[in-house]
Amino acid sequence: MSPSRAFAFMLPGSKQRGKHFPLSSLMLDWLPMPNLAVLNDQITSCTRCPRLVAHREAIARSKRRQFRDWTYWGRPVPGFGDPKARLLVVGLAPAAHGGNRTGRVFTGDRSGDWLYEALHRFGFANQPRSTHRDDGLRLADCYVSAAVRCAPPGNKPSVEEFDACRPYLLEELRLLRKLAVVVALGRTAFDQYLKACRELSRPVPSPLPPFGHGRLYRLPWNVALIGSYHPSQQNTFTGRLTKSMFYSVFRQARKLLRG
Repeated sequence: MSPSRAFAFMLPGSKQRGKHFPLSSLMLDWLPMPNLAVLNDQITSCTRCPRLVAHREAIARSKRRQFRDWTYWGRPVPGFGDPKARLLVVGLAPAAHGGNRTGRVFTGDRSGDWLYEALHRFGFANQPRSTHRDDGLRLADCYVSAAVRCAPPGNKPSVEEFDACRPYLLEELRLLRKLAVVVALGRTAFDQYLKACRELSRPVPSPLPPFGHGRLYRLPWNVALIGSYHPSQQNTFTGRLTKSMFYSVFRQARKLLRG
């Protein structure tokens, strides 16, 4: 049973006596999750953002012709990987016909092909491809997440949607206690990670570190933050991001962990 069905709470000060609210309507930092499995169950049942709910479900119904035989996931996509990870990879949001179809972050699209091939190359994954949730992929010392958990229209979440989804990232950062390196895929993921750290009362530098591909920042809480261009088709097809550039980021992450 998911947490949203298992518990109900009455908000303090409510004028409507006896009115209960599902757990999914509460901020997660009111009730810390005991582990990532419980958190991920909570994520997959989330309905906080009506626009994102409508979009992800519409995509799951209409499908893309090449995937017409698939039963789309059509729900929020949880994080994936090793609960004891020292490396965290943060992206923007699931792709409409990638994670929103397969139910696994960065799975079933070209961005995922780039990411998991690089993770495999540097010893963080047992295989170079991620095609569906039961394909046998396992991550070692690495966890993959996103700033927003539902596929957004035009791949552009609103400010309000980022804010509504951030508690999930906050809780992942709380539960992933061994983190030493964070790779942020794209400027937005980079900024959202730092916002989450600020909300956790960590001493985020001011002014904020500027994003740049391959830029490394050693943060005051003993985490190294590395920026990377996102492996989107817009970046990889135009040559803004090449395989060697992408490999250099994960080579650096592996070197930091060894050091």
